[in-house]
Amino acid sequence: MKARHMLSNSLLLLAAITAACAQNNQPGGTKMQNINIARSAARQTSPGPAEYFTGTVQVETLLSVVEPSRMAGARVTFEPGARTAWHTHPLGQTLIVTAGTGWVQQEGAPVEEFNEGDVVRIPPDVRHWHGATPAVRMTHIALQEQQDGKVVEWLEKVTDEQYRR
Repeated sequence: MKARHMLSNSLLLLAAITAACAQNNQPGGTKMQNINIARSAARQTSPGPAEYFTGTVQVETLLSVVEPSRMAGARVTFEPGARTAWHTHPLGQTLIVTAGTGWVQQEGAPVEEFNEGDVVRIPPDVRHWHGATPAVRMTHIALQEQQDGKVVEWLEKVTDEQYRR
């Protein structure tokens, strides 16, 4: 009798789990989500806004924030001498350098050079700028996370004197 009762309870529990899984259309009871492929042919490249960049810069948005993720990303190409304005990121920024040679500077520190294949990690809320060297074009993929609706805080432009240091 006890074994029959345990079997009955187990079958009821199994039926409830099966119904919940079927309702969510996914094993384990999680909601079904589809993989999304953002086709390269569908993406647009646009000039970097003059208020945030000096020189010729092209920005191709790769990822916009789609919750629950906080990640945003873009491929950014800087022609020689082009650069960002000073800025910060609430959760930091990672630059994956895909072509050329560039410079990055944290406020109060010397300019540092980076090259194709390098990965530059900028901590949260660190005031910095980055861009191409005067003679070489540079492309990087910039990744940053959103916090309270913001991925970046743009500040004043980097002067020619600051850039040439």
